[in-house]
Amino acid sequence: MSNANDCGAPAKHGAVCWNELNVHDVERAKKFYSQTLGWSFEGTPMDGVTYWIISSQGARVGGMFEMKAPELASVPEHWLTYIGVDDVDARLAKAKAAGATICKDAFEIPGVGRMAVLQQPGGAFVAWMTPKPASA
Repeated sequence: MSNANDCGAPAKHGAVCWNELNVHDVERAKKFYSQTLGWSFEGTPMDGVTYWIISSQGARVGGMFEMKAPELASVPEHWLTYIGVDDVDARLAKAKAAGATICKDAFEIPGVGRMAVLQQPGGAFVAWMTPKPASA
C-alpha cells in the first residue's frame, strides 16, 4: 500500500481512498489487467514481499497483494476497498458495538498509516485506514 493515493493525509474521513486486488497469482492478474485495461504495475518491497502499485494512464489507482501465506490458500481472490477514517482504533470500537467482526485488528504499515480489516454485519469485507500524517 502506498500513501501516494487518496488516503493521503489529511484523511478524507468516510471516503473510499484505495482499492487492493488480493490474488494467488500476481503474474496472471498483471497479464489480464494489462491486456484488458492497459494497466501498468510497479513493484515495491514491503515486509519481505512485493506490493504492486497499479497505475492507469500514469495515475496510481490501487495496489495488488499476492496471497502466498499458507493460511490464505483457501481465501478466494478478491478486491478490498479501503475507506479513510479519522481514528481507526476508535472507529473499530464503534464497528464492534454496531455488530461488525474484526478480521484483522489495527496494525501499522510504516510510512503509510494504521489500518484494519472488518466484516460488516451483512457480511461484506472492508478495510479502514488512518493515514500517517504528512511530514512537515
